[in-house]
Amino acid sequence: MRKPTGLRAAVVAALLGLVVAVAGPAGSAPAAATAPAHTVGDVTGFEADGPVYHLHAGRAEARVSFVTDRTFRLELAPDGTFSDPTGKDIVLPQGAPPATHWRDTGDAYELSTAQVTLTAYKSPLRFELRRADGSLVWSEAKGIGWDEKTTTQTLARGATEQFYGAGMQNGRGNTSHRGHTVEVGVDYHWDDGGHPNSVPFYLSTAGYGVFRNTYAPNTYAFDDPVTTTAQERRFDAYYFAGPSTKDVIGQYTALTGKPFLPPVYGLEIGDSDCYLHNANRGERHTLDSLKVADGYLQHDMPNGWMLVNDGYGCGYENLGQTSQGLGDRKMKLGLWTEDGIAKLADQVKAGQRIAKLDVAWVGDGYKFALDGCKDAYKGIEDNSDARGFTWAPESWAGAQRCGVQWSGDQSGSWEYIRWQIPTYAGATMSGLAYTTGDVDGIFGGSPKTYVRDLQWKAFLPAVMTMDGWAASDKQPFRHGDPYTAINRKYLKLKESLLPYMYSYAAEATRTGVGPVRPLSLEYPDDPKAATDAAKYEFLSGQDFLVAPVYQDTDTRNGIYLPKGTWIDYWSGRTYRGPVTVDGYSAPLDTLPLFVKAGAAVPMWPGIRSYQDRTAGSPLAWDVYPQGRSSFTLYEDDGVTRAHRTGAGATQRVDVTAPRSGAGDVRIDVGASKGSFHGKQTGRPYAFTVHTGDAPRGVELAGRPLKRLPSARALETAGQGWYYDPADRGGVVHVRTASRPTDRAFALTLKGASAVGGRTPGAGVTVTTPGGQEVTKGAPTTVRTAVTAGTRDATDVSVSLSAPEGWRVSAPVRHRRLAAGGTARDALTVTAPKDASSADPVTVTATVRYRAAGAPRTTVHRFEVRPVPPAPTADTWASDMEWLTATNGYGPAERDRSNGESGPADGRPLTLGGKTYAKGIGAHANADLEFFTGGRCTSFTADAGIDDEIADYGEVAFSVEADGTVLWTSPKLTGKSAPVAVDVPLRGARHVRLKVTDTDGKKSGDHGDWAAARFHCSG
Repeated sequence: MRKPTGLRAAVVAALLGLVVAVAGPAGSAPAAATAPAHTVGDVTGFEADGPVYHLHAGRAEARVSFVTDRTFRLELAPDGTFSDPTGKDIVLPQGAPPATHWRDTGDAYELSTAQVTLTAYKSPLRFELRRADGSLVWSEAKGIGWDEKTTTQTLARGATEQFYGAGMQNGRGNTSHRGHTVEVGVDYHWDDGGHPNSVPFYLSTAGYGVFRNTYAPNTYAFDDPVTTTAQERRFDAYYFAGPSTKDVIGQYTALTGKPFLPPVYGLEIGDSDCYLHNANRGERHTLDSLKVADGYLQHDMPNGWMLVNDGYGCGYENLGQTSQGLGDRKMKLGLWTEDGIAKLADQVKAGQRIAKLDVAWVGDGYKFALDGCKDAYKGIEDNSDARGFTWAPESWAGAQRCGVQWSGDQSGSWEYIRWQIPTYAGATMSGLAYTTGDVDGIFGGSPKTYVRDLQWKAFLPAVMTMDGWAASDKQPFRHGDPYTAINRKYLKLKESLLPYMYSYAAEATRTGVGPVRPLSLEYPDDPKAATDAAKYEFLSGQDFLVAPVYQDTDTRNGIYLPKGTWIDYWSGRTYRGPVTVDGYSAPLDTLPLFVKAGAAVPMWPGIRSYQDRTAGSPLAWDVYPQGRSSFTLYEDDGVTRAHRTGAGATQRVDVTAPRSGAGDVRIDVGASKGSFHGKQTGRPYAFTVHTGDAPRGVELAGRPLKRLPSARALETAGQGWYYDPADRGGVVHVRTASRPTDRAFALTLKGASAVGGRTPGAGVTVTTPGGQEVTKGAPTTVRTAVTAGTRDATDVSVSLSAPEGWRVSAPVRHRRLAAGGTARDALTVTAPKDASSADPVTVTATVRYRAAGAPRTTVHRFEVRPVPPAPTADTWASDMEWLTATNGYGPAERDRSNGESGPADGRPLTLGGKTYAKGIGAHANADLEFFTGGRCTSFTADAGIDDEIADYGEVAFSVEADGTVLWTSPKLTGKSAPVAVDVPLRGARHVRLKVTDTDGKKSGDHGDWAAARFHCSG
């Protein structure tokens, strides 16, 4: 569902009316905070019926049913009558129940399997679960309670017990819920604090999980004691006891369904828009989607699929021809099911392979949403040989087996990035393997936020862009360079990592554990992993730690690296965890990304689409040797359902290396086991082995490989190796000729080392201050600090490199830098006079030196920002360069009011009947940045909503200097008189003029900064 303004409002209102009519009352209001009116009393009767046990407490009856030796169901009916509104919707058929036994201990009944014992105390009825060794799993603090509308269980909370789950909880979930209350239910609140795609399941680090088998909304308060309430007068929960969190997730998904295995194109980025009669983009037709598809090809960008009707009432035409055209461009056809799935069979036969569901017909979530997901998934499979693939908003438990869970409609911003980071890794703790949000939202956004959002979402399994709802389209090539180039870099990285991600997707179908993981899942004994120290980062698989940048900055602080050795993916610098990294240099083109030592990452190099792969394409392994490690690659045909009957293959790679320092590195590539249509019978291999030092030699299957002098020579030769000391701290590159996939082989790097080199810590580090500004056309000093490691560095050369058109000073040289010593140098860069201030620029500092007997290279990338010369006299704001400019509708206007979607199409600025020749016409939310360079003493203007708006709209104006808000207006409407602005600037270097919507409506929010002027001097 959308949150549109203008003409679309009526459409959505009608659809919302349909939702209410179908779904009934909204169902996500929190349960009452008061204690239940009734609590179960003493046991008055007991019956044993195989693995099912009945306990009577007056009129109330409890029923315990064992599903496995560690999974059981506990029900309580206050009136003695059991019911199950979920029927067969969520819980799948299970195998034969386990052997159980019971005994009466006098004050309790003990109901046991080989693994657990559930104790039912008699007076009053209260349950407690222990393992076979007698250790406590959980214990009720008091018996189950109820009133006319709710049932509540109350559990004692352990001293260090942490809690996770409850499905997709926006802005949280990858760190512990301890001390917090979470709601489970549909609320259509899709921003921070909302809970779309809720799941009535939670898990505890005490070794258990609980699934409330219900469609009713739930409230979980993880206080002391823990209270879990469902809005229904019945209690029905499944309990899972396990040795680990992963095991508990596995048991839960064994009960409700393992995550589906997406087709490989489902792990590529997707694109969605309306092409038929799109009011926002002018008259178009469905076949026009092919022109956008061509844009991906022309910009050499991956794209796996396109939704071609993403808009209310959009419809489609020429579906078969569109599908064929997309297929010719190596993309699949998807459709938005805004009007239901009655036509799905014919659409699938015409080529549809993706179905995106919408709340306008999914309804209030729960059963209707789950049925929609299952039916759309099944519809694709019933009418093609493809795998079902759906995107579902507001789903429920069980939806992991049929769709990607999508967080809904949001507006692109730094805040949007921030709260989304913990959301998706947190959802993994509820068995949701594929969760995501649109790149840069569907509204708002900017070139910078687009890049930053796409960077980290490249490490989610599923992701898409959504166009046609924002002021400009959202394809990754729309903003031009440098943004297009950066987006291409990350989309191609995502594409090259498809075999890694696909292997984790296959693992999810076996274990229930998705690829994107909170640190606490992999590091359960790390006390910081459950806290905010790890909130804004996640693991993609076990090997990549992703710490997105979620502020408008080139420096990332607070990156927590848990136990182990971690390698900066871009520079090769190593870190020993646990450690918190501050001051990480993250220019716009750099996502803070770390790889765990021991990783062996399978990759498909150099492709734009999975369909680029041929029978002779290479398989690459990116190896970070340390100790003993392994990775098992999973492969199948990627698109059909043949894998469900065993058509697939695995290939395991084992790496043996020193724990630290010098030694041989051996990579054993096992035979590929299994078969499927299209399997490579032979393929060449490429290896990048991060050793930090050159080996004495490299052997392939016991025979020496030839050492070559360069990457070009290796490419030409086709087989051999070379060592590049300038590549990420020192990397050995190896290529082999084609080798049979059914035969194992070994690659051995003689006299090499573990990651970090033969002498760990011998390398130098180089840093620069963040946020450096370069005056256009004038040499600007850039300061570097080069610090030697544990060994002296000799023949040190420090140089800068910058983009074409920029100039840098000559390198600085040092004969020797003593171990631990620091050299501080001043170099210069000069930006072109016509450089864009809005576009960040990355400068690279390269240090070449010798240390520990070998030539080495350290590279440090940092961001500089071209700025115009500061004003030296009073200057109109509309005559100045705007460093950045975001606007709520169309562009902000110079000396005109806000117009339509094009530049200079506004009317004269008019406030309170007065027309102004100079000023700025904006539309909330607007943010304009100016460089004042400390030269300006004040800013003056008349602020208000332009007269053309008459009597509606509501905004507030503000002036911000160097990150501090200096002035804010009262709320102003079209009826308000203009407000005089006179703000002292206190020597600020940067000033931002903002117009902010204050009533959530945006319509008519034109905000004029009339006669806006900076008062400055030389």
